[in-house]
Amino acid sequence: MISSASSAQSLLAFDFGTKRVGVANGSRFTGRGEPLKAIAVDGEARFLAIAKLIKDWQPDALVIGVPFHPDGAEHEITQRARRFGRQLKGRFKLPVFEVDERYTSVEAESYGVRDVDSTAAALILEQFFNENI
Repeated sequence: MISSASSAQSLLAFDFGTKRVGVANGSRFTGRGEPLKAIAVDGEARFLAIAKLIKDWQPDALVIGVPFHPDGAEHEITQRARRFGRQLKGRFKLPVFEVDERYTSVEAESYGVRDVDSTAAALILEQFFNENI
């Protein structure tokens, strides 16, 4: 049983968005996040796609990026991301850890990548590793 963030070895990370959810995987061994894909479906189809990824990758825990305003204040998407995290925990019975994801999408865009969402998820996961190693 994972009792803390530092116990998780293999993780999936999510960059929550209302239109797309970026997904990345990584392990504590490498300390790196690798972009997987962006899930561009909503509702139950979104969770079915996530279930397939969880089955394929067998993570010990999940990480979600929680956005804030630059001054640290919460906004509507902050609450929606947290709700998404609670849904993940309830559906998949895995620990879910939150990471402040301010500016990860901006950083991902600066790399000129095609899939900004999954690259942002990889950055979220790397931030998690940096804060929990």
